[in-house]
Order: sequence, then C-alpha cells, then structure tokens
Amino acid sequence: MPDSHPRPISAESRSISMSESDRVFRKVARRIIPFIFLIFVLAMVDRINIGYAKLQFSQDLAFSDTVYGMGAGVFFIGYMLSDVPSNMFLHKIGARATISRIMILWGIISASMMFLSSPTQFYVLRFALGLAEGGLFPGVFLYLTYWFPANLRAKMLALSLAAIPVAGIIGAPLSGYLLDTMHDVNGLKGWQWMFLIEGIPSVIVGVIAYFFLENSPQNAKWLSSRDKHIIANTLEFDVTKSDVSKSRASMRHALTSPIFFVLIILQVIGGVANSGFSFWLPQIIHDLGVTNLRVNGIVTSIPYICAGIGMYLWGYSSDRNKERRWHYAVAAVLGTIGLLITCAHAHQPTIAVAGLSLAYVGTLSCTCVFWAYTTAYLKDTAAVIGIAFINSVAALVTYGSLSLFGAIRAATHSTTLGLYIIAGLMSFAASLVFCLPKLVQKENWKGP
Repeated sequence: MPDSHPRPISAESRSISMSESDRVFRKVARRIIPFIFLIFVLAMVDRINIGYAKLQFSQDLAFSDTVYGMGAGVFFIGYMLSDVPSNMFLHKIGARATISRIMILWGIISASMMFLSSPTQFYVLRFALGLAEGGLFPGVFLYLTYWFPANLRAKMLALSLAAIPVAGIIGAPLSGYLLDTMHDVNGLKGWQWMFLIEGIPSVIVGVIAYFFLENSPQNAKWLSSRDKHIIANTLEFDVTKSDVSKSRASMRHALTSPIFFVLIILQVIGGVANSGFSFWLPQIIHDLGVTNLRVNGIVTSIPYICAGIGMYLWGYSSDRNKERRWHYAVAAVLGTIGLLITCAHAHQPTIAVAGLSLAYVGTLSCTCVFWAYTTAYLKDTAAVIGIAFINSVAALVTYGSLSLFGAIRAATHSTTLGLYIIAGLMSFAASLVFCLPKLVQKENWKGP
C-alpha cells in the first residue's frame, strides 16, 4: 500500500522557511495540476457531450426527454456503485494504475456510444460509463491530500476543477461543430462522429497517465530529498495531534458525526445543481431560441468561461482569507440569484445567459470550497471511505434529479420549473453550511 502521508525523513531543519515551502509546493503544482486538469477536461467532455448529442439523436432515434433524462441519470447509478471500491483501490495500489484504468475504460465506452440504436442500449452504455468513471473525482481529491496541505487545497481544487468549465468552453463549440459539419459523412451521423472523436483522446491519455503520475511524494524522482522532507513535515503538521483530529481519522466516528451528514446534504445539492448545468445547459440554451447547433455550442460556452474565472478567484480568496463557510454561502446565494434571473427573463436570451453565467459561477465556486473543507475535515482512513461515500450518495440523488428534470421538461416543454427547484436547493445550502463548525477549518491552518 502506498504511503500517502510519509513520515519526515529526518529531524533536521525543523524550521522550514515560508519561501522554501512555497517553492516546493509551486514545483509540485506545476507538475501535477496541469495533468489532472487535462484528465478532468477529458472526463467532463465525455460525460456531458450527451447533452449536445441530444439535440440531434433525439430526433434520429426518437428519444423523448423522459428517455434522455433516465439515460443521463443512470450514469450516476454506475458511478455510485464504483466510487468507494475505486477509492479503496487507489489507496491500496496507487493513483497511477487506478486513474489509468478509469480513463482507458471510460474512453472506450464513450466512443462506443456511437453505436446507439435503442433506449436499452442507451441506458446500458450510460450505466457502464458511470461504472468506469466512478472514483475519478473523489480519487483525485484524495490524491491531492497526499501532496498539498489544507491551506493550499481550495486553490489547487479550483485549478483542477476549472477543467469543468474549460470542458464546456472546448467541448461546446467542438461538439456543435462536429454535429453540424460531420453529419452524414461516410454514412455516420454527426453525433456518432462526436462520440468517436471525443472518446479516443481519453484512451491515449489514460496510457500516458500510468507512466506520468507518481503515487506519492516519496516515489517522485523529480523531487529532491529536501523537497520530500519539506512536504512530509508540512503534511505532518497538517494532521494535528488533538483528540478532535484523531476522531476525524477514525472512520466510525467521522462517518457517523452530524458534520458528516451535513457534508452529504451539501454535496447532494451541489451534485443536483452541477448535473443540471452539465446535462441540460445545451437544451436550456436551445429553449432560449438558439437552435443552430454551432451557435448553440458557442453560446453555451459563455457560462463556462465565466465559471472558470470566477471559481479560481473564489478558491484563491478562500485560501487567502482562511475561510470556507462564508465563501460557500455567498457563492450559493449568487447561484440562486443567477437562476432566478434566468427564469424571470426566459424570453430575453441575453439577460438569461447572463443569469446562467452568474449561476454557474456560484455553483462551481461552491464545489471547490466544499471539497477544500471536506478534505480538511476527513483524515487518513476516514478520508479514503468518506470522500467516496459522500460522492456516492450525491450520485444516487443526482440520478433521481436528472430523471425528474427530464419528466418535468417533457410535461411542461420548459426547463424553468427545474431551474426554480435548483435555485431553492441552493438557497437552502447557503444557510445549511453554517451548521459546519468554524473551528474545524481553523485548526488546519497550523503550519510547521
């Protein structure tokens, strides 16, 4: 089993200067974060391109909004089933084998979506895609705790999760272009070409991941002994010796505490909000009157661009001010306001897109702050199971929410009611976050 938190290699130089520590963690970030970012971009493109394909294959295959909602949602059933086992597998044999396996499998399955011909095949392949990808995001969140202390984690998470909006910025125009220009090329529909072309890169990067990633700092040949010493000491101080921290490392205690249940509820709300955007945004933009596939892809990228910039600034502010709860609450309020603006101006596309942009800034900012708090709260064994379990429960509820969203649109021919529901949930989350104790986060800013 890889030693995720190695002990200091010596007692020398107990005092580590801030500049030296900054140098080491900048070095780690430059090596790890861009590759994780690339992995997340490919994962999100392969996960959400179904939203763009829907605009074309719904007619080709006679899929209703209800069928689409079920198919989009069943992804999260497979995701839920593999979350915890995948995280345990990562902790046991390491990140490189786990992440490589996930990417290769999901790339193959995503490309196989080009063979869709019936609702049953749609459900089976979406379930298999979730089963393959499950464990990626919680696994990477756990992996980052092996390399970065809590006081840097919101920024590192924001940089990594910026892949979500970037996937939209890249994937939306690309998917729209492929749907439009590759339609009926060599007898294949545009959506078939889209699945094939967007699935292959994941397989290639999955192979590269096995050789590029290191399981933990002490395995990294690109780190000097002094660098490893600094990382080990910093992470050692990050795990305090108080009874509180020890209880949070205990799986039984941490996973049955009221704090853990609050975290689950917050992630459930975040999962519902994020999936609402990821899987329905092209349709929402279409309902605003943007029916041309290429133009739809370009307009859809606008909320993603805003969210990418906003989320990074939010994570940076959260780390800089050593604060989580207010950052989460304000972001959730912004998300709520943005959704209400969109619903109130559904017949004014410019204002509605501005509202969606504000809403997505709030939603993704909540996500990076949430995981920064959660990975600081859960320690050691509790983190391995807890992070994956939180994600699994959220995935189960997300399945229901996507199915409900599809049924609502099928009944009302509008996404407005679904957006109102998400807005209500986010406003509730803005209040619920204050049930989390402030002291939990403060003790994690102790340094060597």
